[in-house]
Amino acid sequence: MTTPQVNVVKTEKFSVLEIASAADDAASRGPNATAAAAAVADGQSSPAKNQKKKSGGEGGKKKKKGGKNNNDNEQKKTTNAEPPREWTPELEADLQRILTVGEECISSSELKSLLLAKGRGSNHPAEFNLYDGFEPSGRMHIAQGVFKAMNVNKCTLEGTNAKFIFWVADWFALMNDKMGGDLDKIRTVGRYLIEVWKAAGMHLDHVEFKWASEEITDKAHVYWPLMLNVARSFNITRIKKCCQIMGRLEGNLTAAQVLYPLMQCTDVFFLKADVCQLGVDQRKVNMLAREYCDVARIKRKPVILSHHMLYGLKKGQEKMSKSDPDSAVFMEDTAEDVERKIMKAYCPNKEEEEKIEGTVDQQDAGKESMHLVKDTLKNPVLDYIQNIILCPPGSTFTVNGITYNEFAPIRAAFLKREISEEHLKKGLIKELNKLLQPVRDHFTNDETAKSLFEQVRQFKKEAATTSSSSSSEKQIRRLDLVSLGKVKAGCHAVFAPLPSATPTLEQSMEVIIQIKAAADNKDQAKVLFLPDWTARVCNSCEADIKAIDAFYTVLVASLNALEPELMKDVVIMKQSEAILSDPSNYWISVINAGRHFNLDDVMGSNTNDADGVGVVIGRLMKVADIMGLEPASVGVVSQSENDAIEIALVERYFDEKMNTLTKPAVLNKDTPSLALQIVENEAHKTENFEYFILDDPKVHGKSKMKKAFCEPGNVEFCPPIVLATVFSKGDIVIQRSPENGGDTRYNSKEEMEADFKSGALHPGDLKASSTKIMVGVLEKLASAFKADSNTTKASKALKAFQKKMSKKK
Repeated sequence: MTTPQVNVVKTEKFSVLEIASAADDAASRGPNATAAAAAVADGQSSPAKNQKKKSGGEGGKKKKKGGKNNNDNEQKKTTNAEPPREWTPELEADLQRILTVGEECISSSELKSLLLAKGRGSNHPAEFNLYDGFEPSGRMHIAQGVFKAMNVNKCTLEGTNAKFIFWVADWFALMNDKMGGDLDKIRTVGRYLIEVWKAAGMHLDHVEFKWASEEITDKAHVYWPLMLNVARSFNITRIKKCCQIMGRLEGNLTAAQVLYPLMQCTDVFFLKADVCQLGVDQRKVNMLAREYCDVARIKRKPVILSHHMLYGLKKGQEKMSKSDPDSAVFMEDTAEDVERKIMKAYCPNKEEEEKIEGTVDQQDAGKESMHLVKDTLKNPVLDYIQNIILCPPGSTFTVNGITYNEFAPIRAAFLKREISEEHLKKGLIKELNKLLQPVRDHFTNDETAKSLFEQVRQFKKEAATTSSSSSSEKQIRRLDLVSLGKVKAGCHAVFAPLPSATPTLEQSMEVIIQIKAAADNKDQAKVLFLPDWTARVCNSCEADIKAIDAFYTVLVASLNALEPELMKDVVIMKQSEAILSDPSNYWISVINAGRHFNLDDVMGSNTNDADGVGVVIGRLMKVADIMGLEPASVGVVSQSENDAIEIALVERYFDEKMNTLTKPAVLNKDTPSLALQIVENEAHKTENFEYFILDDPKVHGKSKMKKAFCEPGNVEFCPPIVLATVFSKGDIVIQRSPENGGDTRYNSKEEMEADFKSGALHPGDLKASSTKIMVGVLEKLASAFKADSNTTKASKALKAFQKKMSKKK
């Protein structure tokens, strides 16, 4: 079998869940986007394109009979249409105020359009959504605290009709083993950080905190299919570009690091964000979200409003670091801490020429992506003054007895040495302590806040004492289908092939042979695993859910028809249903597997950067699937290069990481090729190359065998012999007239090959008998499919999909 090719395509049809999600998103974005989502659901082109078709194109209007055109109808539509909203001074004020939040806005015109559609005075039933995310890791520096509070207040000023959504990434903190992997402790830290914002002056009337652990778990059936759809839409090269925000060069990436930007892109649409209000360092991922809109045909793209990244206090620090306590002022710092840090801070008064080292990619790996505005001074003290102290409207900064309400004069005076470094720093210390004192007071006087702070401090102490524990002692998070009662311990697992529009008889026989591989152990449970979500991320059947489900329905029905006794004891398990039984632990296991492997190892020798990133996700899912099944043995169906790479990853992971589980034995049973013809490459294949499960017995049973390769005496490749021996039940009878030697009975393949090679068995007689056998097989399948309504529907759905695909060629 050939390796399924994973391509990145622009989809025309999405799953029901994705369409529902897109429709919800579109509904929140306005009538044009709703129409676009409806068009996507129907597999149609965009409403704008359809409108052109209906109107007879760009050049004129379609006329009615009698020579009259549609002008009357057009006038009625114009009369009934709502006039465009007036752009008011209040809306302009909202726009300009929000724009001050960002070092860059993509784009201001789109933000203006959003304000007209959903902003002040729009009478829109819902506020427009801005979003940012944070991981509760225990500390909050001043940029995340005070700076963020100021920006949120600007965006959500009363009357703006805006809501700021904070994505509390507690699930990701759990995944990263923060707070010892204790979700309750992580959530406590999250509540503590919310108290910090409250004390820092963030107005929470138009702020909503959404906990990822709740949202992703409760809506796993929406979130993860959406992520799979995002993944299948991009190639590896594009995702690698996003990974530079993590300060990693492409050659040093783990496989998990391609998952993070995919999930962050998913967050934008899952949260129905109208504006991505994150730091400049997240710009590449946010741009990915806009590109996804082109693929998914979502008309209103999220606006990207990227705020400035504050420098670290030490020389050369492009941003603050939570791991370096002296790189930033933190929200819990005392007045003495603030004074010590600022007085030691790097504070140049002349521009320095940058030393450029390494390649462009090396420069960009987590450094150049931090700032969009060129700054050769890179003075963190001035940076704090400009972006924190002077951030709120109407704010001032006093130094040397002079009060400034703009930054430029302060900078100029410092560079001219009219303001000394000491005076500049002391002025900043005074203003910072003014901002932090309400936070200190809140955590001293408010009992709830005080309790949370004490708990967080205790968590830090506990983390310090347990940090030396070995990784082998940590809980290995995985899907456990045995404990969930879904499968029996020590099963034999067979993975069904990824679907296509034309399921083949060879695929059915491959599955049957691999199930029979464990036939010697009658007590061992057999599981046939249907990887429907892997099929989606690998773009099988263009990720069409109906086609994927139809393929597996037809495949399983064929197995039941061909081997009813064997299949009655086989457990059929859909991957999606298995994952949704414990989605959190499953996806944590996928990500942990990705962390363990270098990206190049997962890509293997048959995947290039231009290929879809879905193949990487699919291979990590295979590792997680086998961990979840915990089988004693695994049957490999196609035995392609793709399967070999996946099995090698599984074996490595069990050897190197999963020492608490027994590595499954891999049972490789050779499956004969059921090809009817010899072709030089895939492009030369026709429908006569092999038998399909849905072939018509009356049409294809005989015609395909008639065209099959059957060279006299050639037993190296003789499809009629192979098919006869694979599908016959018992001896094979070759019917011949008396003058041609009479009927002949064979009870082994070797006997047939010997006679065919010697010429005792004529190709015509062989084909006649093989035709009869194959017509019988196809009739058996057709009869079984007709008797089952679900299979009948699936057959029709798959044929409809085949027809759709044929039109695209």
